[in-house]
Amino acid sequence: MVTVAKNMVDTLVASGVERVYGIPGDSLNGFTDALRGSGIDWVHVRHEEAAAFAASAEAALTGELAVCVGSCGPGNLHLINGLFDAQRSRVPVLAIAAHIPTSEIGSGYFQETHPQELFRECSVYVEYAASPIQLPRILRTAMQTAVERRGVAVVVIPGDVALSDAVDTTVTAVRASSPRIVPSADEVRQAASLLSDGQKVTILAGAGAEGAHDQVVALADALAAPIVHTLRSKQFVEHDNPFDVGMTGLLGFASGYRAMENCDTLLMLGTDFPYRPFLPAQAKVIQVDLRGEHLGRRIPVTLGLVGDVGDTIDALLPLLGRRSDRTHLEDSLAHYAKTRTKLDELATPRKPGQPLHPQYVARLVDELASDDAVFIPDVGSPVIWAARYLRMNGKRRLIGSFIHGSMANALPQGVGAAAAFPGRQVVALSGDGGVEMLLGELLTLTQNRLPVKIIVFNNSSLNFVELEMKAAGFVNETTELQNPSLAAIARAAGLKGFRVDDSDGLRDALTEAFAYDGPALVDVVTERQELTIPPSVKLDQAKGFALYALRTLLSGRGDELVDLTRANLRQVF
Repeated sequence: MVTVAKNMVDTLVASGVERVYGIPGDSLNGFTDALRGSGIDWVHVRHEEAAAFAASAEAALTGELAVCVGSCGPGNLHLINGLFDAQRSRVPVLAIAAHIPTSEIGSGYFQETHPQELFRECSVYVEYAASPIQLPRILRTAMQTAVERRGVAVVVIPGDVALSDAVDTTVTAVRASSPRIVPSADEVRQAASLLSDGQKVTILAGAGAEGAHDQVVALADALAAPIVHTLRSKQFVEHDNPFDVGMTGLLGFASGYRAMENCDTLLMLGTDFPYRPFLPAQAKVIQVDLRGEHLGRRIPVTLGLVGDVGDTIDALLPLLGRRSDRTHLEDSLAHYAKTRTKLDELATPRKPGQPLHPQYVARLVDELASDDAVFIPDVGSPVIWAARYLRMNGKRRLIGSFIHGSMANALPQGVGAAAAFPGRQVVALSGDGGVEMLLGELLTLTQNRLPVKIIVFNNSSLNFVELEMKAAGFVNETTELQNPSLAAIARAAGLKGFRVDDSDGLRDALTEAFAYDGPALVDVVTERQELTIPPSVKLDQAKGFALYALRTLLSGRGDELVDLTRANLRQVF
């Protein structure tokens, strides 16, 4: 007889699933046994959170369903942070959450939880299979919902149900559809009229512009519009784009902010950009998004259009002439060139014995990495340096926990990226606090022979938290990290480990690490006092920084203040 677990695995195989991330456990025995001989690879991680992050990365890079599993109780609870990341990033992930024996549910049994309730907030579908008769329909529905709504689907199944004989052995291949979604002709005409009337049009392009690079560039040319990109759209929009003026927002810089602040018409393409203070207060706003419920969520819109970005632009372009007045575009590009020069001036080596500028580390990583590298920055300061110094070219990818904002995402997401793309260079840009949070996944890299390159920005602090506290006027020691040699830890875990505490040694260490046929970690001692201020400093932020400055002077740390202020004034103006 075919077991329920075997039928589940057969359905995954038919749907093109190639690997499953997780840790085995007794409630998963039926499922892991059914994987043997199926052709699906088992990727053993050290923590289930890493399994979910790895699946999130695979789904983000492939666009296909990725799978992670967790045993009953604490085992599947550990998945939750990575599943929140996948859900908020809108990537299709199936989580199989094993449960305690059916006969014990509701009795307060060992490791008893209620996964169908716990996972509800981080999923588009979650269901509990109490009997073999419910499978395979629950699994099919879960997978279909995950790929169509682009989110997390959770199947909760007790171990005894998985081991039961299947009542229904139907195997269905589940794949995502590719609908064409365009606004009505009348809505397109309204959009064309508003855009033609605008004198200073700026485009804000988000992750929804994936696959529409050429259309976005053509539209910018017709409208003489500078293009501001979000972090998630950097990989899709920035390259081969003569109209790009950089980012805005908390990780952006002055030119992107200025191009939006000075426009009279803002065209938002496939973005749910959350930082309202960086959106223009007076401009007319046209927003295009596949999800109608997101229209006007961040800022009131003059016109909201439900549609695919590329298809909507294709409908718009024939209704637009090429704008002859290109003053707004030229001013924005000139400001971007000046801003870019100032940023590049910060990415320089330091004198012997001084901690390295993180900007210089990011610049060399960009220079030495392969043309199709996958970059994965940790949330925190590594995201800033990735946003500002990694150059996209149409083949490189940049993923991370950009919406959920979880610490320690880079290393486990590197597991998923390397497993899904053998032979492709995967570079995790980690903070010291981030890599230390899930150090066990270094062993995952060696056990599964995944050649991830980990670049650690080691400033002995939870740096981004520290900088936020300083900007708000707080000074304490809670962000201090007493770090051992992370390179030595990496070597003990079976990786190639490098320690860099001098600018002169960085290029050689990165070159050797990137050339090494296996996982490697480069532990770089970086400058702690690199406060990054957003492109628009509000009054309350200025007061916070002034208070920090006063406290710094009173404590006798005047040299630190001078260095900090100099670095940041160069970035803001």
